[in-house]
Amino acid sequence: MRRTRAETDASNRVISRRAAVLGGAQLLFVGTLGARMRHLQVDQADQFRLLAEENRINIRLIPPTRGEVFDRNGLRLAQNVPSYRIVMVREDAGDIDAVLDRLRRIVTLDEDTLERARTEMNRSAPFLPVTIAEDVSWEDISRVSVNAPALPGVTPEVGLSRIYPRRGDLAHVLGYVGPVSDYDLERMEDPDQVLRIPRFQIGKVGVEAKLENGLRGKAGAKRVEVNATGRVMRELDRREGVPGSDVQLTIDANLQTYVQARLSGESASAVVIDCDSGDVVACASAPSYDPNLFVRGISRKNYAELTENKYRPLASKTVQGLYPPGSTFKMMTAMAALEAGIIGPDDTAYCPGHMTVSGRRFHCWKRGGHGYVDLQTSLKRSCDVYYYDLAVKIGIERISAMAERFGLGVRHDVPMSAVAQGIAPTKDWKFANYGDDWRVGDTVNASIGQGFVLASPLQLAVMTARIATGRDVRPRLVKSVDGIEQPSGAGEAMDMNPNNLARMRRAMFAVVNDRRGTAYRSRIIDDAMRMAGKTGTSQVRNITAAERRAGVVSNADLPWERRDHALFVDFAPYEQPKYAVSVVVEHGGGGSTAAAPIARDITLQALFGGAPPLEAYPASERDAAAERQEQLQNLHPETATLEKDQA
Repeated sequence: MRRTRAETDASNRVISRRAAVLGGAQLLFVGTLGARMRHLQVDQADQFRLLAEENRINIRLIPPTRGEVFDRNGLRLAQNVPSYRIVMVREDAGDIDAVLDRLRRIVTLDEDTLERARTEMNRSAPFLPVTIAEDVSWEDISRVSVNAPALPGVTPEVGLSRIYPRRGDLAHVLGYVGPVSDYDLERMEDPDQVLRIPRFQIGKVGVEAKLENGLRGKAGAKRVEVNATGRVMRELDRREGVPGSDVQLTIDANLQTYVQARLSGESASAVVIDCDSGDVVACASAPSYDPNLFVRGISRKNYAELTENKYRPLASKTVQGLYPPGSTFKMMTAMAALEAGIIGPDDTAYCPGHMTVSGRRFHCWKRGGHGYVDLQTSLKRSCDVYYYDLAVKIGIERISAMAERFGLGVRHDVPMSAVAQGIAPTKDWKFANYGDDWRVGDTVNASIGQGFVLASPLQLAVMTARIATGRDVRPRLVKSVDGIEQPSGAGEAMDMNPNNLARMRRAMFAVVNDRRGTAYRSRIIDDAMRMAGKTGTSQVRNITAAERRAGVVSNADLPWERRDHALFVDFAPYEQPKYAVSVVVEHGGGGSTAAAPIARDITLQALFGGAPPLEAYPASERDAAAERQEQLQNLHPETATLEKDQA
């Protein structure tokens, strides 16, 4: 059938439109392709030229800046300082042994260092940088940079290293950092990738470990371009990490330095708590160690010296050490009896020097006895029989419950390692731990802080602060984090009869200020600063009946490890308590002779904010106090320099 002209024209128009659309699409495609080719060949020519030369783009983690630690007055206790190091990336290095051999010709490296580097590279992902040498000189860094073409995968870097300017003064509080170990990684459910960087440092013990997550911060990342030899050509982009949080402790660094020096030569510990806030202003264990030795790995010789020392310098005795509290526990027995209404302050008991319970004789420290004593006299002269008598009347359950209310047998929440709970024993506790029934003799022993009772110096300081204030004072070690104040440890008023607490304070005042008190020689004579306290001596050995008949061997005639522990607790000023102090001298002998003088000096140092006036000491003590002050200043001459540098 023949088509009409109109139909032909319509068909031609359709074909023309289709041709135009197809042509336009082809033109658009060719234009886009041309534009893309121009972009690749002109705009990105340099980048593809590098890629053509077998360059690669790597993503590398940027370790975060660790938060620093300060004391309550802003002095640095743990800080970061620049440190030069040399690192290697295994996948960029090629022949590792050849590169290390060339590197050791440029930089002095011993065989142990090289072997450790090889081990870490074999254990790590190939793209992770491994530190070959740290804390190297600028000259070494310069030589490595000049010889970079011959050292593929090797890069000089500047990083931050941890130092502790106060050295051993705060070792047991701060702890130290060290390289991440396999053991550290195994303990974590989902470890941060930055922890897998060889020799990345984390907190190992103390505050550094307990506040690790906040101090560490968050890692950043950077994209770098490296050539075929592994040399970094340029940094393409960078995402900075989040720095760790700065932490301010409640510790007063200057007081801590004094306390550490005052304990020098002893195996001892001391805690000072601010009664108003619960702030731990000093927390010292002696002897101490230099935590800087652990940061990059302590030598076997230095480590052996620490572990083989019978005074246990690595132990944090203030929170980890548990001791029979001895007569410092008598306040708990007395408070339990007073609160139960079993005795009054004027009730007396007769002390002939011993008491027989269930056929067993329990002795007082004074062989001839104290005669008739009331509550205040019993505490002032530390009569044991008075408390034996109380223990039989009230029982162990009430004594232990009272001890827990005052902070004994409780694990306090402070960010230090191995914080011990202590023991305020009960009948159920003995059966659960020894499979044996409780006996009356166990209660008698516990009444004077012997037997199963164990407490740490921190717990004894908390107990003393609660007696002094009548509040549920809780120890606080962290004052602020990134400037944000942490909750106070002042505590609420305890549900105690205030008259009973007042009686206990008066009795403790008599211990120190009455001429017949066991700590009279360690009194403070400044009326505004007078203290109240309690001595304690805890046995670490059994005294046989035969030895008692022949005469008890004095501590001075015994080997050091068999001597009694010496303890003292106090608070001051008596009228308005500001500080509570506890001191434990391991195997020091008597609390009145070994621990009380130390505690008195520490208390005065805290009250006056520095060396106290000699007039605060009894006249007979002033020459010795002056000599001691001069000696302690000479022990730490670097303190003033550190403060000046930090200012």
